[in-house]
Amino acid sequence: MKLARLFQPRNPLFWIAMVLNALSAALAWIVHNRALDSWAMLIVGIFAVCNALAGSWLVWRLLRDEPPSRAIN
Repeated sequence: MKLARLFQPRNPLFWIAMVLNALSAALAWIVHNRALDSWAMLIVGIFAVCNALAGSWLVWRLLRDEPPSRAIN
């Protein structure tokens, strides 16, 4: 696996993975820096972990899939 396969700006999975990972980071920051009650912290924390898992799965798919072949004209 090459990490260069991760950067695929024409692939929608790439952008979805970037958005999910950014959202996970933002949610983790909220849990860490804001005063939330226990239930809110639990819900936001679970949502952050689920987003991180989904983003990681998409990154794994990007790394495992064969890159599209370029047509030479």
